[in-house]
Amino acid sequence: MKPEIRILGIDDAPFDKFKGGKTKLIGAFFRGGRLLDGILSTEITVDGNDATDKIISMVKKSKFYTQIRAILLNGIAVGGFNVIDIKKLNQKTKIPVIIVIRNNPDVKRIKEILIKLRKKSKIRYLENAGKIYKSGAIYTQFAGTSKKKAEEILKISTIHAHVPEPLRVAHLIASGVTYGESRGKS
Repeated sequence: MKPEIRILGIDDAPFDKFKGGKTKLIGAFFRGGRLLDGILSTEITVDGNDATDKIISMVKKSKFYTQIRAILLNGIAVGGFNVIDIKKLNQKTKIPVIIVIRNNPDVKRIKEILIKLRKKSKIRYLENAGKIYKSGAIYTQFAGTSKKKAEEILKISTIHAHVPEPLRVAHLIASGVTYGESRGKS
């Protein structure tokens, strides 16, 4: 695999979980883990059901679409419990999707919360995402690629932290745009 593989990292902007409303998704388009080539953005509903379709639209309308070889997501949910259907995202874009998770998620607890919040229909996206793998210091899930290729993409794009640069930069931009300067762990 080429070290300058084109990768899109997507993260959500901070939001007020009690107010609901909308929040931004920021996409950082990278060559490998070293060169930022562009930024994408869209808006999603906090705790909504529109993240998958909004990401598909954002990606397919982008001038970078034909160059993107992998989409990295910072978790399976954005904007609270706006859960992404990674298989649909992969099928509609024809691009491999890799979820990066900092800590091993308590899937049972997440399912309980979704049921309590009357969002049981979102559980199928969690289950559909497949097995969670430990990959070095992080955990991953993926669609449209193999574990070996996913780990190779992560290795190429992870330079300064445990998180791949496209996700780290998307996080920094999203928090910087929201707060006026970047905050939190990327």
